[in-house]
Amino acid sequence: MVKWILIAFFFSFRITWNAWPQNSMDHYPKGAISMGMGNASVTLSDPWAVFNNIGALGKAEETIQAFAGYDHRLGLNELTTVSTGLVIPTKKIGNLGIGISNFGGTLFNQQQIGLGIANQLGLASLGLKISYFQTNIEGFGRTARPVIELGGTAELLPGLFFGAHANNLTRAAISQASNDYLPTTVKAGISYRPSENLLVNFESEKELLSPAQFKAGVAYSFQQKLWARTGINTRPNNLFFGIGFKPRRYQIDYAMSRNFLLGFTHHFSFTYNLSAP
Repeated sequence: MVKWILIAFFFSFRITWNAWPQNSMDHYPKGAISMGMGNASVTLSDPWAVFNNIGALGKAEETIQAFAGYDHRLGLNELTTVSTGLVIPTKKIGNLGIGISNFGGTLFNQQQIGLGIANQLGLASLGLKISYFQTNIEGFGRTARPVIELGGTAELLPGLFFGAHANNLTRAAISQASNDYLPTTVKAGISYRPSENLLVNFESEKELLSPAQFKAGVAYSFQQKLWARTGINTRPNNLFFGIGFKPRRYQIDYAMSRNFLLGFTHHFSFTYNLSAP
């Protein structure tokens, strides 16, 4: 009961201060790899870059990879996200990425399907993605709008990477008859990788109607098969923890985050390499 009261207060506070549009789109980073590092994932080139930064996908492995994830926020089915996707390398135009996700419950839910392409051009990896984003609200109907994303990564120095990503570049509205816009976010970050076993990421994200959010994450691997991850966010303050297991053809990841007011969120993701021998 206390959790429901806190959630109701949280959303009513957002609406009162005209900040609801930033939450009217399920634009959160996806995949337990990202979640375990506090969502400081703008430089990561794993298959989940299809959702988190299409520009990083150009540095992904040149193999066909399928992936799926389940994000259960605060123990509520109404705040659950299910996502899946596929990465297909090509010789002429780079890596193609397809991503599909569904967020919400019966009264309010959102779906998106997107197609992106990324290519490695010298030191930089650049990518573009176009999504079809749909919102359903019980009693208000259904709307759908196109959303455009652009991103990239670059290796500035050996072991030092920079990444940036912009979402909803065209400032698409929720519907043609609405003055409320889908969130436009810009994020940038750096990643320091002194060895193959260690990643240290720092990132900042800004939505037009909200203060900037700072993220930091660390990942360490044991023999490149078992990963341990942790991270932190500000605005709101959240702690993140995660583990991952990566044998030859597949990878299983789990992450847990804790909001200091609302409680725990659990994340599961699975990646399968279809091209590995």
